[in-house]
Amino acid sequence: MNSTETTTNDVPLIRLEHIDKAYRLGSELQVPVLKDINLEIRSGEYVALTGASGSGKSTLMNILGCLDRPTGGKYFLDGTEVGSASNDVRALIRNRKIGFVFQSFNLLPRTTALDNVIMPLQYTNESLSAKEAKKRGEEMLCRVGLAERMHHHPSQLSGGQQQRVAIARALINHPPVLFADEPTGNLDSKTSVDVMKMFDELHTQGITIILVTHSFEVAHYAKRIIQLKDGEIVSGVYGEQESAL
Repeated sequence: MNSTETTTNDVPLIRLEHIDKAYRLGSELQVPVLKDINLEIRSGEYVALTGASGSGKSTLMNILGCLDRPTGGKYFLDGTEVGSASNDVRALIRNRKIGFVFQSFNLLPRTTALDNVIMPLQYTNESLSAKEAKKRGEEMLCRVGLAERMHHHPSQLSGGQQQRVAIARALINHPPVLFADEPTGNLDSKTSVDVMKMFDELHTQGITIILVTHSFEVAHYAKRIIQLKDGEIVSGVYGEQESAL
């Protein structure tokens, strides 16, 4: 059994128990991707999931982000078992509890930064007025340092600015956990440093961050590194933060 579990009396924000994931090829053959994963992540942690291509880190992120279901085992998010939840329930969980930042910024090209940020609010049950949604979006863009770029379109923004818009959008519903999947993959080295410093700031504000990356340099910005190999956790390290880029 592979295990990298935190030691705390608090109920963890995330708990995985004996998680397996296999994909079917043809009528009978199943290819195992994750094997007996046991993991706990506390609220407020900054964790990196790392490993080479094919290690299973993206599959694990998809399960943690309620984008996919495990083949076996249990996944508890905020005390609730969500691994076996229906598609509708998982969609609701993603909207309320999870923010995503991807390598490709996934911004609507003909929409301003502000409108990109407030778009997820259309799918909540908060019943915010247009004025309230705009105010929240403006606050989020100020939070990521884009107060002067709210009404710019993505083509008018640098790569780093576009990623900051994506971060603001991911935070608009105040999710307890933020997933960042290769967030510097499309950025140059200097801009990557700026974006990783942004994640540092968000972490100091109490946001739980799970960073998925193949780069050990990027991973060392996290406070805890979990390494996967061939679908198994092979190490879980706590360490001092390093500006490794």
